[in-house]
Amino acid sequence: MKNHIPIIYIILFFALISCAKQETKEEANTAKEALADDVIVLTEAQFRTAQIETGTVSLHDLSTVVKANGKLDVPPQNLVSISAPLGGFVKNTELLQGMKVKKGQLLVVMESPDYIQLQQDYLDAKSQLTFLEEEYQRQQELAKENVNSAKTLQQVRANFQSTKAKKDALAAKLRMIHINPQSIEEGTIQNTISIPSPLEGFVTEVHVNLGSYVNPTDVMFEIIDTEHLHAEAEVFEKDVLKLSKGNLVRIRLVNEAEERQAKVYLIGKEISPERTVRIHCHLEKEDVNLLPGMYFSAVIETATQKVQSLPEAAFASYEGKEYIFIAVDAAKHEYKMIPVTRGACEEGFCEVTLPEGVDPQSQIVIKGSFELLSALKNKEEE
Repeated sequence: MKNHIPIIYIILFFALISCAKQETKEEANTAKEALADDVIVLTEAQFRTAQIETGTVSLHDLSTVVKANGKLDVPPQNLVSISAPLGGFVKNTELLQGMKVKKGQLLVVMESPDYIQLQQDYLDAKSQLTFLEEEYQRQQELAKENVNSAKTLQQVRANFQSTKAKKDALAAKLRMIHINPQSIEEGTIQNTISIPSPLEGFVTEVHVNLGSYVNPTDVMFEIIDTEHLHAEAEVFEKDVLKLSKGNLVRIRLVNEAEERQAKVYLIGKEISPERTVRIHCHLEKEDVNLLPGMYFSAVIETATQKVQSLPEAAFASYEGKEYIFIAVDAAKHEYKMIPVTRGACEEGFCEVTLPEGVDPQSQIVIKGSFELLSALKNKEEE
């Protein structure tokens, strides 16, 4: 029995050591679990590499902003629909969609028997007017000598004035279809008319082809002058009262990285069924490469006021959310990540809205937030 006692002691000794190691491992795991998923502790080397700096929330003069969406458009005077005032057949046109045209450039040649009839009617009225004018003058002379009756003079005067009105109306119709009445009086009658461009711009729509007949109400072409595009933004009714004429607007077109600047020029007075109001903005720099209908997102800066803010470097973005880091124990390089709401940014500072219960005077990381976020995510993966 004496020979078995040392063996028992040896077994007990190793059992105690195993239990001690297990307890140490469990304590380590418990300590690791006690460290929250939003808390990171840096080593001294990591702290020096990240170059962490801390500060507090401060008040800065920042412009509050209103976010909006919209599209580029042109004023009514820069968009022209080309029609044939008296209708007719398309005899000749070389226009294609996207072509640039100059003011006065020939757009289309039209032909119609109605043009000939209109010119004939004008010549008839002109001839009658010449006869009636001479007759009116003759009757006036006779009336002075009491040779004719007042009724005869009145009838001749009425015929003369009626024919003069008819001749003037026909002349106006001829000018409407770009025919000079003077050329008709000289003996030139034409069966075609030429329609010129009323402005310089680009052809956006072509609705006719050679030989097609168009009515006076049909639109043959549309031409847009893109030199004076403006931005039409849609703002929700709850934000309209924050806006005023002259507000700066930062516009970003789809697939463009750089912002374009504009200013609020007009604020609509009608609320749409979607509960939005249209805001008319003028671009500060014209760009002929822009096209009407392009969509954009916009940020409209309103009145300046003092708000709680932090440097832009204090924010760390992750999965579409904004975070900052608060120093839990600066001596141990322990930091906690908390979600915040970031507002307008100006001159390197951004408005910040802290969660309830967070002291604005807390030591907040204002440099090195991205490095802390990377270290925290690496810790989670491990």
